[in-house]
Amino acid sequence: MSTNTGTAQHTGLTAAAAATFVVFGINGLVFASWAARIPAVTETLNITSGQMGTLLLCTAIGSLLALPTAGLVVGRIGTANAVRFGGVLAAMAGVGIALSLSAESIPGTAVSLFFFGIAIGLWDVSQNIEGADVEHKLRRTIMPQFHAAFSGGAFVGALIGAVLSNLGVDLPLHLVVIAGIVVLVTLIAPRYFLPHVSTATAKGEAAAERGPSAWRDSRTVLIGIVVLGATLTEGAGNDWIAKASVDGIGTTESTGALMFALFVLAMTAMRFLGGRVIDKYGRVAVLRASMAAAAAGLGLFVLAGNVWLAAVGAALWGIGAALAFPMGMSAAADDPEHAPARVSVVSTLGYISFLAGPPLLGYLGDLTGIHLALLAIMAPIVLALLLAGAAKPLNRQTDNA
Repeated sequence: MSTNTGTAQHTGLTAAAAATFVVFGINGLVFASWAARIPAVTETLNITSGQMGTLLLCTAIGSLLALPTAGLVVGRIGTANAVRFGGVLAAMAGVGIALSLSAESIPGTAVSLFFFGIAIGLWDVSQNIEGADVEHKLRRTIMPQFHAAFSGGAFVGALIGAVLSNLGVDLPLHLVVIAGIVVLVTLIAPRYFLPHVSTATAKGEAAAERGPSAWRDSRTVLIGIVVLGATLTEGAGNDWIAKASVDGIGTTESTGALMFALFVLAMTAMRFLGGRVIDKYGRVAVLRASMAAAAAGLGLFVLAGNVWLAAVGAALWGIGAALAFPMGMSAAADDPEHAPARVSVVSTLGYISFLAGPPLLGYLGDLTGIHLALLAIMAPIVLALLLAGAAKPLNRQTDNA
């Protein structure tokens, strides 16, 4: 009986890991389907980089409103239902964006992006909590591989965007098809998530009242600040690398989308390898090395005089950006009992830069050009490098950090 039970638990854990991998992947596909074709949005709506930044800020506001309460929502309804709700809302918002672009409506696009941000915020926290739970039960570092699934989905989405852009396929049609895929996957895949234990029990509520708020936990806040600085390099690359290639290097729109695809491919490859690297060298050392690589790649991309050197810079930038966010999620979830609240806090702080930073770069880009504006990312990269020690694991005595 015990053997059968152990086999069933292993099978359930494997299924949960696979389902989480798929959910991360489709999340990346959705994001890249939007990000890779931002140049097409600016052309369709006839707006500047600063105005595009304002639209991106609508997404940021939506996510930042959703993120602080996402841990509570997950604790009440579970990661599976939270992912379902986030996925369906994201699909509806995607259709809204498509209809607004067809009508060339800036207000309609802004409202749709606001709800898209709410959906992505809830979806992101939910999948990271599920991923952390799976990682704890597997007893090995696997969170970077989940984020590799996100990057892999984004890579596929970026390639699709480049091909459709080159073929002249309208972005609204592109978004509607993606919305249908999102609904299908987010309703089915969460069936295989790990069983949910509600935090709404009297015992859980009493423990929550006795325990300190996650926002008052110094380690959690420091991890959030590290993630805040580190993830700006990923968010800026996702949102602006395609347009910076077009504006700063003089590439075509399709080549800009391919540059974004290269950035994402480099992140994906590093995330697939990252678990072993982190287990060998420790979170802190890997985080510091990552920030150094991101700074070097960013500098090369911006200062390169031709597309080939810029491509090398984009790849190195992607390698450096790969592991900071998954390491931050794992660090926040080191104590499983408080994981939902602490992952929510770190996600909120991280997304302040991940989502709000790129729009601010858009405003700066109106003054300097978006290509040179990217150099402003160097400051938060250095901050993340200096505070990297906060991510040292609580429970892994063998970690080299």
